[in-house]
Amino acid sequence: MKKIFALLVLSISILNAQGKVKVTLEVISPTLEDTSKIYVAGNIEELGGWKPDKVMLNYSGNKIWNKKFEIVKGTRLEYKFTKGSWATEALGSDSSIPQNAVLVANRDTIVLITIFNWRDKFNFKVKGQITGTVKYHKNFVLHGLKPRDIFVWLPPDYENDKKKRYPVFYMHDGQNLVDPRTSNTFIDWQIDETADSLIRGGEIEPFIIVGINNTDDRGTEYNNTPLGKLYMRLIVEKIKSFVDQEYRTLPDTKHTAVGGSSLGGLISMICVWDYPNVFSQAACFSPAFLFRDFDYTKVIQDDKAIKKNLLIYIDNGGVGLETVLQPGVDKMVNVLREKGFKEGKDLFVFIDEKAEHNEAAWAKRVWKPIKIFFKK
Repeated sequence: MKKIFALLVLSISILNAQGKVKVTLEVISPTLEDTSKIYVAGNIEELGGWKPDKVMLNYSGNKIWNKKFEIVKGTRLEYKFTKGSWATEALGSDSSIPQNAVLVANRDTIVLITIFNWRDKFNFKVKGQITGTVKYHKNFVLHGLKPRDIFVWLPPDYENDKKKRYPVFYMHDGQNLVDPRTSNTFIDWQIDETADSLIRGGEIEPFIIVGINNTDDRGTEYNNTPLGKLYMRLIVEKIKSFVDQEYRTLPDTKHTAVGGSSLGGLISMICVWDYPNVFSQAACFSPAFLFRDFDYTKVIQDDKAIKKNLLIYIDNGGVGLETVLQPGVDKMVNVLREKGFKEGKDLFVFIDEKAEHNEAAWAKRVWKPIKIFFKK
């Protein structure tokens, strides 16, 4: 018998003129045992702040799980369902990892979802592959931090000239960069394919990519926090020193860049600002400079030091979470202008109004800072 896989979402809205509205998420999953646990992970505190095991649905019998909560009217919700980890998230109608479900809650709403398959119980093909030579190194530690692994991607001519040295691009969220099998969404940045193509085409100078894996403490490490300060020390004192010793790098500031997306874009800016003697270039994709009561732009604005010799790339999309991040992007760009940075010279800004907040979108524009940082 042919199996049919579906994820059906039906919204039933009831008019409510109050300042807050009630939202009910109701999941039907016929393939799960009655004792199974289902969680919702999303973009607001009531949805767990994207933690896959924080907000558990209640089991009501007949293969139905539900969760009720109250939020401010007009709130945009983005969410997914898991069985407690991203390795067990719900699959979409085509049996692939789906994009975030979206709901703008203007009324009391019941959302009905039918899920037949989960990531850990379905054998599906992953599109994409690793291009080029990648070396893996494990267990980099600094007291106070969880250990993490890194990879080093080598340019296509690395083995041809044993005397040649290369600039280095350090990037956060290493799991999502070159291997779709380890990416959160099974879609990677494809930075290996992009770099390989640009180098072989003679459009840029060859360079090395170092991908630094994240940990469960990503939200705190990729931030202006004590743990964030330790994370930057780990990069500077442990990871960079190792890479410079083991590989033929150009270790000076001029040839060292850092980059990442979302909170990875934020910590990239913090890295280059706090360590201008180590990093001279930062690529901040969809950066979380300003959100809730956090505003990193004030740190830059209040810095009385003379203008730093940096090259900064900032971009953002225009769909979903990107619209929430745009005010922070605008404010940071204005602050940097006030500091003396000039667009087209040492400040580059790009906005793609059709782009979402995900790896597929960042993959489409990762070439932009690469061509700026490593131009011939």
